[in-house]
Amino acid sequence: MKLYFKYIGMIFRCRMQYKSSFFMTTLGQFLVSFTTFIGMYFMFDRFGAVDGFTMEEVMICFAVVLTAFSLAECFVRGFDVFPRLIRSGELDRILVRPRSVAFQVLSSNMEFSRVGRLLQAVVMLVYAIPRCGVDWTPDKILTLVLMMLGGVMLFSALFVLYAGISFFTIEGLEFMNIFTDGSREFGKYPLSVYGEGVLKFMTYVIPFALVQYYPFLYLVGRSDRVWYMLLPLAAGLFLIPCAIFFWVGLRKYQSTGS
Repeated sequence: MKLYFKYIGMIFRCRMQYKSSFFMTTLGQFLVSFTTFIGMYFMFDRFGAVDGFTMEEVMICFAVVLTAFSLAECFVRGFDVFPRLIRSGELDRILVRPRSVAFQVLSSNMEFSRVGRLLQAVVMLVYAIPRCGVDWTPDKILTLVLMMLGGVMLFSALFVLYAGISFFTIEGLEFMNIFTDGSREFGKYPLSVYGEGVLKFMTYVIPFALVQYYPFLYLVGRSDRVWYMLLPLAAGLFLIPCAIFFWVGLRKYQSTGS
């Protein structure tokens, strides 16, 4: 861990060599998320509620997903750009170093500018938490924390899965953005809004609903099933098959000759 934090410091200092670029990129990330919030605000101003959920409740739902995605994209970015390591031949150098491949990939790229999205999520939480009508008992606070942690693990698992696929395709497959960026966009609203088919897919195939929809129902008092609060931990187990798939691809890897 000490070495990992050294990598974090090195990459951060590298990014800060171009302060104007860093702050402008961070501001851009904030503004993109802010425009999404503006669209949400006008929709609720027109209709009042969506599928029975108030604007403050939906803001908490969206903020949780945005927080999880921002943290995963910041610290697991190395797996998101993994095809670049294969094409450039950098993976060959990684394989002959004494540290593990996963550690080197994690520490190869971090996008601190994603703090702009994270800031937007914090602003929404600060606004919505005292206005959403939730009685913030310890179990509700724990549910909110587990939703964020489970979301980070789930998005990280999807990045690892994306990296594993690139062993067989060399180029990254853009359809994976449906599950990463797409899940972030779907996460703006409770998944029941999109219909039963999407909800089932996001429950049994990509377990996004386990970190977004079901614990959210318990959080806002739409369900009294206490075990819903633990479902984000189950969603985190999705990281295991994704990691296994990545290591299978790594064992079959042959240099691209770059």
